[in-house]
Amino acid sequence: MSGTRSIPSFSVITGTEVQRVLTGDEQAVTAVVEQAYRTHGAGDTVNPPSYFLRFPDRPSARIIALPASLGGRSGVDGVDGLKWIGSFPENVEAGIPRASAVLVLNDRLTGYPFAVMEASIVSASRTAASAALAAGWLTRDRGRPPRIGFSGTGLIARYIHTYLAANGWEFAEIGVHDLSASSVEGFSGYLARTGTGAKVVRHDSAEALIKSSDLVVFATVAGTPHVTDLSWFAHHPVVLHISLRDLAPEIVLASTNIVDDVEHCLKAGTSVHLAEQRTGHRDFVHGTLFDVMTGAVAPPADRPLVFSPFGLGILDLAVGKHVHDRLAAEGALTPIPGFFADVTRYS
Repeated sequence: MSGTRSIPSFSVITGTEVQRVLTGDEQAVTAVVEQAYRTHGAGDTVNPPSYFLRFPDRPSARIIALPASLGGRSGVDGVDGLKWIGSFPENVEAGIPRASAVLVLNDRLTGYPFAVMEASIVSASRTAASAALAAGWLTRDRGRPPRIGFSGTGLIARYIHTYLAANGWEFAEIGVHDLSASSVEGFSGYLARTGTGAKVVRHDSAEALIKSSDLVVFATVAGTPHVTDLSWFAHHPVVLHISLRDLAPEIVLASTNIVDDVEHCLKAGTSVHLAEQRTGHRDFVHGTLFDVMTGAVAPPADRPLVFSPFGLGILDLAVGKHVHDRLAAEGALTPIPGFFADVTRYS
């Protein structure tokens, strides 16, 4: 790698700044995520397995490291970095979000970090953009579904609805279901504030929600499958399986399965991983979202269609770099003088 090497300036980007850039920019972020998927499909990324830090005394909690490198060889402006995201479900009971995160962006020439930013909003935005992108591609030959159902009505569900609406989606009916009545109440209030013309229906069970929805979004904190009855999917809905562990292997095996990355998704006890363990093969995975986008895979409409995205670190890098570059163009970055010290080999 050629170029003049110098230590880059280092900036800290707050969640307030991230939110200001990303709010109202959903279409551009969706395009950024689509380009990241295409760069990944072209082989111009490095995306190692995620690393899980778990705690014997707090079994429901985890902190995940997602290192990645995006672009650089195919004409894409590349960036390296790491997302460090904590998931503590008990936070919800205290009225604070489950997830917190930071994202580090590294200079490709020197390896020095040039920015660190609050990344829970980055993470939620890239997840929602991925879901909206997949919904568009997976329903392209089916037509846009008139009824959507959200199983799990927390922050991620809100972001997914926001991104769908920003990308032109309209629904006649929006179903909601959550084990937490307060979550249903909060999400319903959010929907009312959006001014949606859709009929909002609260369902008492996952069965009622699924049977009443043409597009189903799972955004729960489930650690093991809780949806086990294949007959609930007899109408062949499109399923955005964002939380990855809701569906029993029987449902996975009876569906068309699209993932973001095969190696990443078939691990860590996801529903598709459980299906692999049961069968001893991966033949039930029909392809990736990149395959659908390039026409290599055309999902049939005669069975449920399930999209299971494990969540790639390259997507966080792409959205984080987008935020950094927007702030840089505005002259709104705030460098931290003296962050790097003792920077000569021999003082």
